[in-house]
Amino acid sequence: MSQTPPSQDELKTLVAHAALKYVVPGEYLGVGTGSTVNKFIDALAASGVAIKGAVSSSLASTNRMKSLGILVIDLALVERISVYIDGADEIDPKGCMIKGGGAALTCEKIVAAQADKFICIADASKNVAVLGAFALPVEVIPMAAPEITRRFKAMGAVAVLRSVNGQTLVTDNGQYLLDVKGLQIADAWSFENTVSQWPGVVTVGVFAHQHAHVCLLGTAQGVQTIVY
Repeated sequence: MSQTPPSQDELKTLVAHAALKYVVPGEYLGVGTGSTVNKFIDALAASGVAIKGAVSSSLASTNRMKSLGILVIDLALVERISVYIDGADEIDPKGCMIKGGGAALTCEKIVAAQADKFICIADASKNVAVLGAFALPVEVIPMAAPEITRRFKAMGAVAVLRSVNGQTLVTDNGQYLLDVKGLQIADAWSFENTVSQWPGVVTVGVFAHQHAHVCLLGTAQGVQTIVY
């Protein structure tokens, strides 16, 4: 009798628990944002692993960790993070990612840049040959949104302001988010460099410079470990 394949939620739980072995006791841990990370936070709280403190990438993750008794430390007080653990909306064969579905891409990129190692936790649906099927989040200063929208249009893409319940979403940093569709990002490094230079762009949700070092990929056969 064939077994029922694990659900996406079950795969997220699987990789969240697998990530615990990368947590270094007695050191600072960087923690990302999103549904898979929420499962990791729950697993971390239940594990009893004694970390020095967690550096959070969003208010949502901060609140969740504090509610579970995990000490959250301001990044400004930390010189080095041993490991950063976060999810991805897409990840390519080089470990470059699209991130920002949870609207925390700027702080995620800042925390990831200060970590020695980036561990990506994701289900198999996020593993792609070329980035771009998932709408690319770009955090922008509000007054620049129309011009940046035009720049993407000139590239053949469509950028739309993200909204929630009919209201323009405002990020933790007080900025707007554009979600950009119609891209194929074969050279993630060059794309990130180019868009990051556009006036008014706060952060582009391509993580090439802060790429993953390891991806724990949840598959029907179990957790696949990919090293980049």
